[in-house]
Amino acid sequence: MTMMHDERETLAPATALFRGLADPVRLAILRQLASGEARVVDLERRLGLAQSTVSAHLGCLRECGLVEYRAVGRQSFYSLTRPELMDLLASAEAVLAATGQAVALCPTYGVATTERETR
Repeated sequence: MTMMHDERETLAPATALFRGLADPVRLAILRQLASGEARVVDLERRLGLAQSTVSAHLGCLRECGLVEYRAVGRQSFYSLTRPELMDLLASAEAVLAATGQAVALCPTYGVATTERETR
């Protein structure tokens, strides 16, 4: 059975959302922002990452419409645009728990695969 073109088009935005979330740094940034707005320097310190890494991932999240910022003088304060995003992540964690972390063991998308890609 093949997927119809219309169905692929309908699923394209959700696919893009999940691809945007498919990075541990972006997920960590979103978790940090769930507790309130933060500056790049705050995220650097909390996550132990370089400024360029944090800025690049914030740029991606901004382009996806998931975070926004407000400028105060020379500082930018980042925040979530959609708090419902944290409900989505909580649901994902519930699915992972219910499946006994089976996704993490998946030979295509699992943890071992992800670790190999980052080396």
